Amino acid sequence: MEKYKSEFFVEETVQRSLGAADSFGKLNQEETDIVVHAVYREGFNNRWKLAEMAFNETGIGILRDKVIKNIIATRFVYRDIKKVLSVGVISEDLENQIVEIARPMGPIFAVTPITNPTSTALFKILIAMKSRNPIIIFPHGAARKSTIEAARLCYEAARMAGAPEHCIQWIPRATREQVLAFMSHKRIALVLATGSVSLVRAAYHSGNPAIGVGPGNVPVYIGKTADVAFAVNQILLSKLFDNGTICASEQAVVVSQYNAQQVRDEFVKQGACFLKPDEIEKVGKFAINTTQHSMNPEVIGKAATEIARMAGISVPPETTLLIAELEKHQVGIQWPLSLEVLAPILAFYEVASFDEGIAMCRRINEHGGLGHTVSIFSNDDAKIRYFAHELNAGRIVVNTPSSQGALGGLYNGLTPSMTLACGSGGKNFTTDNISVRHLLNIQRIAYRKINFCSEHQRGDAFCCDEHLTINEIDEMCGKGKNNC
Repeated sequence: MEKYKSEFFVEETVQRSLGAADSFGKLNQEETDIVVHAVYREGFNNRWKLAEMAFNETGIGILRDKVIKNIIATRFVYRDIKKVLSVGVISEDLENQIVEIARPMGPIFAVTPITNPTSTALFKILIAMKSRNPIIIFPHGAARKSTIEAARLCYEAARMAGAPEHCIQWIPRATREQVLAFMSHKRIALVLATGSVSLVRAAYHSGNPAIGVGPGNVPVYIGKTADVAFAVNQILLSKLFDNGTICASEQAVVVSQYNAQQVRDEFVKQGACFLKPDEIEKVGKFAINTTQHSMNPEVIGKAATEIARMAGISVPPETTLLIAELEKHQVGIQWPLSLEVLAPILAFYEVASFDEGIAMCRRINEHGGLGHTVSIFSNDDAKIRYFAHELNAGRIVVNTPSSQGALGGLYNGLTPSMTLACGSGGKNFTTDNISVRHLLNIQRIAYRKINFCSEHQRGDAFCCDEHLTINEIDEMCGKGKNNC
């Protein structure tokens, strides 16, 4: 315990990581892939053990769903990255004479959340090993044991497969000052931050490159042409997944008046409970701290009936989801349930038209979800495309449960990832699902590729366009008068 209080703790940890980086850089592609496969197998084989540890330690979510998250973070991610070239020459463009060479970035400082403690650790470790970057894991304090066990298992597997000592480190405890010191250390190459808004903001203010994720206040629009029963089923499949702890889970349903009542009836039929106005106020006050603009930790990942009990309201015992029907103007901190809540709670809005539905989704998206994810259920491709063009989101999932769809690999061809970037809207540099390529420095050898006019010799100053004919080039160059 005393060593974590030492002023040298941060420096010693980073120096060990730098030593690992030096050794890691000497591995070839085959050696790297052996390490990655070993880490994947260890993580996958311990998917149940780690899920049970996370569930018992945090008391959040659903055990089976945590297993599924671990499967996505290992098997789906591994299948996606196993053939990716990440060492040495990774591409050669003969036409443009460009050769790309991949190099590791260096030590990565990775923060993992309470909501997905083991799956996020497994994912970040896998892509770090594939890119030959040492990684330092800092777990959420309430998920320390499970996250560290995931890191320990991966480290032992990596070492047995030939990875360097200290390629994976973890920090059981650290002060806020030490965490900030890690983030801002001049030898840390990248900060991979998953956690609270304040933590992600600190990563971006560290002075080092950082990949963080913004909140995901995800609206889902159910259009006229949608299969309502199917849409409701898919939304429930997503929102109830691990009790709503995926940041890409739906937060508000927006429905055309054309089929609004049908949607209401279907939600009730499938186990949802529409709250009365006074119940909306009670649940809202319990779920969101409006002063600090943050979720109450007690509500995150809890079942609908438990949230109702803690908020002091009564719902049927078979209730799986709480729905707060709000007026169209009720978006913002004054109406807490219009914001992101990582629990089985949804806002519900009825609109008069498709255009009004887009405007409603945009308003919701702008209150804490810019750049993240939006969802639409429709069988009208023209409207789907228009919807996508009108909203600021990195992922527009169609006729799909938003949580699983945004993570990729299950319902679509998106890159499987536990880190979903949000572009400039979420103050990220990309809208991608983060993976190996984001953890590489790509060098480009650019060979000289110039056409010369008939009056010039190789070695003269560039003056010509490769698409011009020799006669056109001669004319532009003044027939050899060197006045290009």
